[in-house]
Amino acid sequence: MITVDAHHDLRDGRSNGSPVRRLVEAGLDPRRIVQIGIADFANSRAYRERARDWGITVILRDELHERPIAEVVEEALGIAGAGGGPIHVDLDVDVCDRSVVPGCPASIPGGLQAHELRRLARALAADPRVRGVDIAEVDAAADAPDGRTVRLAALLVLEAAAGLALREG
Repeated sequence: MITVDAHHDLRDGRSNGSPVRRLVEAGLDPRRIVQIGIADFANSRAYRERARDWGITVILRDELHERPIAEVVEEALGIAGAGGGPIHVDLDVDVCDRSVVPGCPASIPGGLQAHELRRLARALAADPRVRGVDIAEVDAAADAPDGRTVRLAALLVLEAAAGLALREG
């Protein structure tokens, strides 16, 4: 599993902050989870330590400003695809800067730009091991009048479809 998200989603309890933890508890090998875009100051120490202790690979948001996206994608696909199983990609728009996704209640300043998330979506979906992609954290009722959050979500669907079209065979 690859998550592109500002948050670890390893919270205790049952909420929108706990799906990764629940998947691990249901049997997903945490060593095959890669979390891309985890934001500083948006996650508690307890969840950062949980991710580390479980062996989840974390690529911090700041690393995305320093490393080529193609390199990050290659690393993530290699880890999540280890063992040859299918990969699921979770695109949480809260990884983007608050100005990009005002219709995302959990977004914060300093996140990715729309073009960066779009590139990630296309590159990840182009890999034949990726069998599913979801888009999370879009609240159309809270969006800006220009609909930029909803528009980005729609473009992510198109980017994933474009990635699918790029697959060989």
